[in-house]
Amino acid sequence: MTATLYYDLASPYAYLAFMRAADVLGEAPKLQPVLVGAIFAHRGYGSWAHMDTRAENVAEIERRAAEYGLPTITWPPNWPPNSLHAMRAVVWAEQEHGAGEAFARAAFHAAFAESQDLGDPATLERIAADVGLDGIADGIAQPKVKAALRDATDSAIARGVPGVPTLATTDGRLLFGDDRLTEAGG
Repeated sequence: MTATLYYDLASPYAYLAFMRAADVLGEAPKLQPVLVGAIFAHRGYGSWAHMDTRAENVAEIERRAAEYGLPTITWPPNWPPNSLHAMRAVVWAEQEHGAGEAFARAAFHAAFAESQDLGDPATLERIAADVGLDGIADGIAQPKVKAALRDATDSAIARGVPGVPTLATTDGRLLFGDDRLTEAGG
């Protein structure tokens, strides 16, 4: 059985976890896109990006990225974006092309290493083209894509996922935060 990593492309902490999970865990986890805004709404709280602790979190993310050997964090304009279309794009890329991981990896890099706005449809089109995908605008509008993201998010909520990144370990633990990967990989 493989661990599952819940993520949303708007989250820089999810970026930190996604980009190094396979190395830390010794094997690639199952990647599960979810809509973190819906999880927050269900739990009754929002993103730290809108709180007084924003500057401290930004500094911590930048420090961790450097510690992990990732590119210097470059913050997209108007971050955080509404990630609904970006997350539908991941689901579409996986369902239609088996390329969800490739799209997500390219999108995370575009957002946090190239300062690209994932809330901009043109950015999503460019990322899709970069990984060899065409038809993203029609793809993310498909009812089955919308339903799959909604179902995955609802399942994550029912499982108790508090936010992203969360790693569901093979023994059933939910480890919330990129800094908790080592608990599962150790």
